[in-house]
Amino acid sequence: MTATEIVASVLLVSGGLLAVLAAVGLVRLPDVAARLQAATKVQVLGLVLLTAGTAVLVPAAEALKLGLVVLFQLATAPVLAQLVGRAAHRAGVGEPLARDALRDREER
Repeated sequence: MTATEIVASVLLVSGGLLAVLAAVGLVRLPDVAARLQAATKVQVLGLVLLTAGTAVLVPAAEALKLGLVVLFQLATAPVLAQLVGRAAHRAGVGEPLARDALRDREER
């Protein structure tokens, strides 16, 4: 194995493990806020590592396309988490917060 293949293998395995960890977190974590953490942070980092490992092995033009996938994911994951969190808050799912700024804002 060459050094490039070793680097790609390490990135791919670590990204795959993080993706599995995110899936386990979605199933095992107790509330919406914790599940959103697993769905966004860990999953996006896993995707970044997977695409980086793939980008090491493919030509530069294909690596550029993989970079666009990562940028799209980085742009949409926080928006999705915000929308899911807000919908869960409006539905009354989860524990009440000590200070609920969203409810204060909606009451005005």
